[in-house]
Formats: sequence, structure tokens, C-alpha cells
Amino acid sequence: MTRMQNYARLIVRVGANVQKDQPVFISAPVECADFARLLADESYQAGACNVTVRWVDDTLTRLKYLNANDAVFDTFPAWEKALYDEVAETQTAVISVYATDPENLKGVDLDRIRRAGKVQSMALKAYADKQMSNHFPWCVVSVASDAWARKVFPHLPAQEAFETLQNAIFDAARITDDPVAAWEAHVATLEARKEKLNAYRFKTLVYRNALGTDLTVELPEHHVWIAAGERAKTGQAFIANMPTEEIFTLPKRDGVNGVVVASKPLVLNGNVVDDFRFVLEAGKITNIQAGAGLEVLKNRIANDEGSAFLGEVALVPFDSPISNAGILFYNTLFDENASCHFAFGRAYPCFSDADERTKEELVERGMNDSLIHEDFMIGTPDLSIVGITHDGQDIPVFVNGNFAF
Repeated sequence: MTRMQNYARLIVRVGANVQKDQPVFISAPVECADFARLLADESYQAGACNVTVRWVDDTLTRLKYLNANDAVFDTFPAWEKALYDEVAETQTAVISVYATDPENLKGVDLDRIRRAGKVQSMALKAYADKQMSNHFPWCVVSVASDAWARKVFPHLPAQEAFETLQNAIFDAARITDDPVAAWEAHVATLEARKEKLNAYRFKTLVYRNALGTDLTVELPEHHVWIAAGERAKTGQAFIANMPTEEIFTLPKRDGVNGVVVASKPLVLNGNVVDDFRFVLEAGKITNIQAGAGLEVLKNRIANDEGSAFLGEVALVPFDSPISNAGILFYNTLFDENASCHFAFGRAYPCFSDADERTKEELVERGMNDSLIHEDFMIGTPDLSIVGITHDGQDIPVFVNGNFAF
């Protein structure tokens, strides 16, 4: 079995954990059609009753933004909303293949991007809410594409760049002779560390590094940390991201104060945002600076009321496989798993009793709600994170970029 076949099998059998008679929905770039077919074949072998593939294409997307009637960007197709609503309602297993050109929309009218993103987020909010509350199993993965490989390895010949990126993806996803065993061991390690974090029941985390991050993050009562293994409302265990190195929870919406500085570029709406920092007061981003892509970033954060607040706190050791590879992927799935990160926008409902509470009750506790969720990386080799318990103890969580326990 080739590494690509092993990869597809791992995604279907462990990532999405497709069950007998379950429908499967795959979203994939047309350039990755061969891989999408492998996923479909493996899904049927796992017992899927039907596999639907939704194709996306960078070229067509760019052509639309450059040439479509302006009014198009204020609407969202009813048929597309119906498709995603049906996927969520039928508890379909969802596999998303993310392999876009990081700069596909460079030079495109930013107002068109902003408007289209907002109407899409509004139309698909019910789907996104169900996804983030694990109403159905889902898994986000990547395979190499030509444009993406050229961005990551600009000094290599095209074919060598493609092959080098694909091998880096395999390594990051632990595609060995027995990837299932490799993932079982990896998940066990993350779960053990997650349990230690949950036992501390921290009230506050304090972040500092030489880049200029000096941030205090309050955590809401009854929060829990979550690692790789999750469980859908269907009862299925699944892994939402492959690869994953993170353990995450949510911040208290109005409890974040200070300065946070990005440590890696962020690919946002087909543009690269770099060298940026935020000032936060009572949870809200009140000042934004960036060396590149400032308007793209400002537009995204101005998307709605909740998009200016943080929705995720994620811990990733600097000494981890993706970070140690020394590759800037220009793909958040990989770059966020090489670095501690936050997200602005919607929070996952990381509460011990989330299934027993209404969304309104969770928001009242401090969960942020928004139409968007955007991760950005802040981890460095010298990052210090101190956890403060409810009885005032200071516990080192990260020392010199890595877990202290």
C-alpha cells in the first residue's frame, strides 16, 4: 500500500471514522481529484451508503471575484445552503481537503471578498454551529497542489516542490507503515496532557515572549481542554484535524487583556497577512497593526460583533514534529499545529456540561459567538505561559516554548 493509500485509509477509518450505511460528503479542489477518489473508494469500503463530492477550483474562484456582477457578492445560493444544511441534519461524515493557493485572491477587490465572506458565513451559520458542536464527525486534511507547493518551496523546480510538500504532509500526518498505531500513541499522549490541564482548572493564563506578547487570558468557569480525539453526537469518535498537535479550550469573552504578536504569517481570504499584532482590552481587539495585509485583516475582524473577540486558546509545543520540520506551510492546518495559537471569532463550546446547556447559557458564561473562526499563530522558542489557579497558585505551563509538564 502506498503512502497516499495509507493516508486516505487513515482519514476515512480514523479521522472521519466512517460507519456502515453513513453518507459521506467530501469537499476537494479539482486539482486533487485523484485523492478525492481514493477517499471515496475507502469510504465505500468502510460501508458508506453514498459519497458526494463538492469540487472547488482556485481559478474559477478568482475569475468570479474579478469578473462577476457586483451584486453577486451580496447573495448566497439557496441550493448551496440547502446542501450544507442537509449534510448537517443527516449527520453525514464530512471530509474537507484544504489545498488552496495561499495568494489566489491577491489583488482582488477586498470589499468583494468581505461582502461575499459575510453572506456565506450568515447563510451557513447553522451548519457551522453544528460542526463546532460536533453534531456530525468531520475531518480537515490536505494534499499538495502545484500553486501551494510553489509558494512553500519557491526555489525548487515545480515537480520537486510538489513532491517535497507532499512528503512533508505525510510526515506531519504520521503516515508510517502503521499510521493507525502511530495515531493511537499520539492521541494517548495528547489525552494524558489534556487531563493534567483539566485537573488544574486554571482561572487565568499569562503569556509572555520576546516578540512583545504580554497577554492575560481569563478562562470561564467549567471550561475543559480538548485534544485530538473528539466524539460526535452520533457516538462516533473522530479526529477533526489531521495533522493535529494542539490541546485547546475557550477564553472568557471579556477576560483577555494586553498585547499579542503573531509569530507566523496568516493566509486569510486568499491573501497573506504578516508581521501583525493586536491590542486587546476587556476581550476586544482595539488596535491592529500589520506589515502586510492590514486591510484584509481589518476587514475580517470587522465581520461582526463577535469577530473582534477571541474564541480559542490552543497549546502546541515548539518542539513538535511540524515545527521541527522548519517549513512555513502557508496553510493554517499545518502552521497552527507548529505553534501555540489563538483564534478570533466563534468559540467551540468547551464546557464540561455543554450538551446540557443552551447556546444562550454558554454565551452568558463567557463563550464568544461569531460568524467566523480564524486561527493565528503566536508560539515562539521563548514563550512563557503561567497558569493561575482559583486559589492563586502560579503554575508554569510553558517554559521556553514547551510544556513544563
